[in-house]
Amino acid sequence: MDTIKDWPKDERPREKLLAQGAVALSDAELLAIFLRTGVTGKTALDLARELLRDFDGLRGLLSADQASFCTAKGLGSAKYAQLQAVLELSRRYLAETLKRGDALCSPEATRAYLATRLRGQPHEIFACLFLDNRHRVISYDEMFHGTIDGASVYPREVTKRALKHNAAAVIFVHNHPSGVAEPSQADIEMTRRLKTTLALFEVRVLDHLVVGDEVVSLAQRGLL
Repeated sequence: MDTIKDWPKDERPREKLLAQGAVALSDAELLAIFLRTGVTGKTALDLARELLRDFDGLRGLLSADQASFCTAKGLGSAKYAQLQAVLELSRRYLAETLKRGDALCSPEATRAYLATRLRGQPHEIFACLFLDNRHRVISYDEMFHGTIDGASVYPREVTKRALKHNAAAVIFVHNHPSGVAEPSQADIEMTRRLKTTLALFEVRVLDHLVVGDEVVSLAQRGLL
């Protein structure tokens, strides 16, 4: 059986990445570079495709617990540790874009950072990104923790925290552990209550993001 080294150079994942950039690679090709080697009878790319199928995609693989991850063929505790390190590096890289005192200049980076903080959590979390009047980051605070299908949110506590930070604006974010990011009617009503309460103290609500398999913006939906 041919190995990846026997393939034409422009079809090898690593060489393809160097020539065309990481964005040109499929999930399986990127995962093959991470795996580096295959197993008996399978190249790294074959193994990557098999893992993505067995874990129902990249998200399933990346969010798998250690026990599930290590039972898969070609993986183990060393690979699990490497993957967790890569994921944490990604989170820290995104966090650098939202350092205290930096102005929000990229909605995409803001969404990506908030999504990495909450995606894959087994229970619902409601958090606030507090900003000053120039939309510079003051603080990211996880305010309320709930169950797999809900978290109680108290406008009084959100207002107290906003006043403590002397915030001029806020972005809300919460996750749906089910992976379905569609905002519920309760999400919409709660957001409007928070917006009305905070407006009394001249704190603007810029958006409310719902994190699941995708990220949904209530502002973009016209639901604020």
